[in-house]
Amino acid sequence: MAEIRWSLKAETDLQAIEEFIAKDSALPAVALVNRLVKAVESLAVAPKLGRVVPELAQERVREIVCRGYRLVYLVEQEDVTVLRVVHGARDFGSLARREPWDFS
Repeated sequence: MAEIRWSLKAETDLQAIEEFIAKDSALPAVALVNRLVKAVESLAVAPKLGRVVPELAQERVREIVCRGYRLVYLVEQEDVTVLRVVHGARDFGSLARREPWDFS
């Protein structure tokens, strides 16, 4: 079973999503974040469940989509590190180019 870790950026993404939605209503905000976390937890038994992120084309960098959010993660041996949680409407390509990722 894979160990799941969250990068600081991914944790910050979740917090920002929750705060933004909570401006209208706290309960749906908490429910959404819980669904996103639960979606990531499914990776513990199947780390390669998601597809390769098209913008990065790296076999180890994958994503699952939940409620319109792209949960981008890195697979290393049996471990999963969630890198970012990004709304599907955002331009992930330009966001990815600004990240200091090195997957070599």
